[in-house]
Amino acid sequence: MEALPSSPRHPPKYGSAVVQNALEQLASIDLIELCKEARIEHCRATRDLSSCGRYVHHVLNSCGHASLCAECSQRCDVCPICRSPIPDNGNRVWLRLYYKCIEAGLISKQHDERFQEKEDHGNPVNTDVQRLHSLFDVALQNNLTPLICHYITDICLDENAVSSDPLLAFLLDEVVIKDWCKRAVNALISEIGMIYRSGLEMMQSKLSQLQKFAAQLAGINSVLEVMIASFTEAVSAHVNDLHQLIENTLKAKQHLEAMIWCIRHRFIQDICSRYTDYESWSSDVIQRKASAEARKWPEFFDKQSGDNEANQGTLFIEQALQNLGIEQSYRNEEEAAISCLQNEQSSSMFCSTITADHSSLNRYPFKNLCEAVDILFLHGASDMVIAKQAILLYYIFDRHWTRPDSEWRYLLDDFAATFGITIRTLLECLVFCLLDDHSSEALEEACSLLPKISSKETHPKIAQVLLERHRPDMALVVLKSGRDSFSATENIEKDGISSLSEAVTAVRVRIEYGHLTEAFMYHRSYCSRVKEQRAADMIHSEDTLRSSWVYHIEVMTTEFCTVCIERNFVDKMIDLPWDSEEEKHLHKSLFDSACEMPTKPFGSLLVVYYLRRYRYLEAYEVDHNLQRFEQKKLESSTEEIASKIRTIAQWRENLVVSTFLLYFLLGSRMH
Repeated sequence: MEALPSSPRHPPKYGSAVVQNALEQLASIDLIELCKEARIEHCRATRDLSSCGRYVHHVLNSCGHASLCAECSQRCDVCPICRSPIPDNGNRVWLRLYYKCIEAGLISKQHDERFQEKEDHGNPVNTDVQRLHSLFDVALQNNLTPLICHYITDICLDENAVSSDPLLAFLLDEVVIKDWCKRAVNALISEIGMIYRSGLEMMQSKLSQLQKFAAQLAGINSVLEVMIASFTEAVSAHVNDLHQLIENTLKAKQHLEAMIWCIRHRFIQDICSRYTDYESWSSDVIQRKASAEARKWPEFFDKQSGDNEANQGTLFIEQALQNLGIEQSYRNEEEAAISCLQNEQSSSMFCSTITADHSSLNRYPFKNLCEAVDILFLHGASDMVIAKQAILLYYIFDRHWTRPDSEWRYLLDDFAATFGITIRTLLECLVFCLLDDHSSEALEEACSLLPKISSKETHPKIAQVLLERHRPDMALVVLKSGRDSFSATENIEKDGISSLSEAVTAVRVRIEYGHLTEAFMYHRSYCSRVKEQRAADMIHSEDTLRSSWVYHIEVMTTEFCTVCIERNFVDKMIDLPWDSEEEKHLHKSLFDSACEMPTKPFGSLLVVYYLRRYRYLEAYEVDHNLQRFEQKKLESSTEEIASKIRTIAQWRENLVVSTFLLYFLLGSRMH
């Protein structure tokens, strides 16, 4: 079956001497001669005072010129071009490379006849270009892609490779290669699309051919990369065009490789899903999202990174799909070239955010494996291929997790072997799936797997989810396995800085687990490093950026206080050695909490904080402000609440008075 335009309908006999000879000549040919081999030459012999003009299929042995047709080469004594004599004995001519490829079945004979018809009635330049393209087709189909790459670097970009012949000069231009790449990619995509639409049984019978097409797309990609690396910024528009072409080529290749795996496993349609139908699966995913939102800790807005809770997925799968930028890809008109590869039953639009609105755009879960491959590999950037493979793994885990291993685990082994996936990546995808699942069984299995995969590369969201699911012990194991270390300052260097969100999570985990001192050490190390880094840039910073490190300290201290207030650790928290910058936010947190919850002892503990540091005037000022607030509060409170407020106020007042009396007594004795 044809793929590239010049491909023969039937594969050549690679064991024959004719084919081997043609390929050996193509592999070893001087690249400047390749242009000449591609050109259509007409016989220059004189007949009845006019040129013969017939097509020249051979070159002269004596000088190598393609100047005489087969008949005239037998009757002429000298080459019409160089006038060198043609010997009488032995073979006078040998077949030109292009025609040798036709004779060997490497180029379609019907394709060459179409060229000749065009040459008789059209532009000879186009015909020569198409013949050169045919030789490139042969090189691509026979693993000779480096020949085309060298043609770019050694011929097209060589300033000495020039010709006064306008036809030959055009063949030396890199535009010829670019046009061939476009033509070859479009031809392959068209042929692959036809196979995709032929049904599963036909696709299975064409697996070997699809694998060859994948290798050819990889070869074209190599050629395009050489072209892009060879151009300068002076031709940026030309390079942008090449970038789009290489993007489409890579997507088609990645999609084809995924489809080949799916075809081999019959799109896993013979393997039972753990869900009764798509609707039940979709409902389960919606329930997972609802559970995740219900348990989610309050988030803050990170001014530095621009991360906002509204822009982040609650589930791992949701966040992964958002990172691919699939919605934007659907609106990209430049991807129309590969749209023919998408199955007619696959969604025409897709939304990464999971909602309970069943009538809106398609969302996760994918309706089937074919749709998953179409959505993931035909959309989004091609350099996200590893993330796309991980999402496909997540889908397979999600579909089968509770089923017996014997039914589906072999799929994972084959997927890993096919795409070079490590065991760690496999387990990580399973952990993501299990942590998204809201069941306690899934959580327990995830916790059993986490020690095997925890490292510096562990996703920061894992610790956050474990914290939300009341497993701070396991979250701390994950963090200490490499995700963070409060004594390792490399985590917070300028270009590898641990994000503020990650730092907040690390502090929350340690406080939840009861490691208050360790949490403070992490907090202090992080804030000191951030302050040091930002201070180094102060000279070149605007006033608006001057507060960046202040903001980090504010958020970290406020979060520290908030968790301690919620967990009743304030009495221990006030014993920690806070500095003046942190103290401002500690004061505000405790005072605000005292006003919000006047029946709690937070205001009194703030007074204790100052008294323990012998700062009596500040303690008195806090007590005075709290009394004023409490008097107003008592006017609108019930008797029960009023009684509690009075008790706390009285205890605090007694503490302040007794401390002041002790202070004055000690002072008088010293005098």
